[in-house]
Amino acid sequence: MALVLAVDGERWRGHLRGYAEATPGLVPVAKGNGYGFTLGRLARKAAWLGADTLAVGTYEELPEVAGRFPGDLLVLTPWRSFHPAPDASLERRVVHTVSRPDDLGGLLAAQPGARFVLELRTSMRRHGMSAQELWGLGSDGARALRGGRLEGVALHLPLAAGRHLAEVERLLTDLVAAGLPTRTVWVSHLTAAELTTLRSSYADLEIRPRIGTDLWLGDRDALRVTATVLDAHPLARGDGFGYRGRTAPRDGTLLVVSGGTAHGIGLESPKGEAGLKARAAVVARSGLDAMGLTRSPFWVDGKQRLFAEPPHMQASMLFLPADAAVPEVGDRVDARVRYTATTFDRVDVG
Repeated sequence: MALVLAVDGERWRGHLRGYAEATPGLVPVAKGNGYGFTLGRLARKAAWLGADTLAVGTYEELPEVAGRFPGDLLVLTPWRSFHPAPDASLERRVVHTVSRPDDLGGLLAAQPGARFVLELRTSMRRHGMSAQELWGLGSDGARALRGGRLEGVALHLPLAAGRHLAEVERLLTDLVAAGLPTRTVWVSHLTAAELTTLRSSYADLEIRPRIGTDLWLGDRDALRVTATVLDAHPLARGDGFGYRGRTAPRDGTLLVVSGGTAHGIGLESPKGEAGLKARAAVVARSGLDAMGLTRSPFWVDGKQRLFAEPPHMQASMLFLPADAAVPEVGDRVDARVRYTATTFDRVDVG
């Protein structure tokens, strides 16, 4: 009984090597559930790639990766006084993110000699200093930065592939004007073409791209997710089933497969659909939901199947119409999931 991520190891490793070789200054990102692979495995792979820095999401993730990756550890969540302090053995390796001028003094008081990057606010507006605040640190740099080690300026951009160049050029102008004692810029969500253009236009800056999804999940054909068929029950129209006592809408089969809410199955984040076609798809899904019909991530007999009822904690019940081929108990069926929101029972890397 398992929801399994199977990885074509040779193909996946080939993609990782090729991506790293084509991306100077690469900073792999390992955060959350490790993009489905687990944090520990990604830390080891980052070391295998020869990266000198690994980015994690939070301070709580440091212990999971520190023993598996020997280099520097950049924490993407901005430093706050209430975050847990890194273990003393990691102080020289951890690079903090500082997103507010007032936090810089607090960090250096708590950890004299701390390494840090200053985050400049982008159009995402999640964290970061304004250009004026950055200029203030630059003009007052001898005092504000004293006792610490500035490792660069960080830019966390929205997800809008290929549309960031004008914004980044404006932000880099602000950075240069600040007169900070650093030439390193840590960036996210830039395309390879944008990175090439920036390196050409700002040859005196060191560009460090922080990359997670495109690195670890960039070759989806190397990955396959499968669930185990646990049971199959013939249903006649009107037969009751499940926790909620639903009835079968027509003849068919109730198929029970591994994978439920404990794995992230059936859990969705809100969708910010912008295009007309995407919004039409939302309306269509809403109509199915209103009728108690929700598409599952499981594919059986070549089609994406409906949940018979909301998924259980560790298993899901699917409805197969009478004309569908019914797999045997113990067979495996494909699942198409969000890797960043799914916890697998097992990850098999060939």
